[in-house]
Amino acid sequence: MNIQFQSIHFTADDKLKNYITSKIEKLLKFNDNILDAKVIMKLENSGQIKDKIVEVIIRIPKETFISVEDSKTFEASCDQAVDSLKRQIKRHKEKLVSRKRSN
Repeated sequence: MNIQFQSIHFTADDKLKNYITSKIEKLLKFNDNILDAKVIMKLENSGQIKDKIVEVIIRIPKETFISVEDSKTFEASCDQAVDSLKRQIKRHKEKLVSRKRSN
């Protein structure tokens, strides 16, 4: 699986990229047809607090899943985004199984 990284308003270090890569690769357990992933990390300055936003876009054949989460750390945002994608992938798989059963 190919993972692209884009960081806006900062430079992401290898430690953060490795952390996100390991989390995204765990999604292969739920669907091994994942073609690629794009991770966009943004540092948003909203008043006193700097929010860390992580947007993850996962592509599988005929489908795209997107999750955008924000938190105080990139790691927490990534964890939330991956959990959301996990639910989306499971739901998609359940729909496919139920369609096959009804046919």
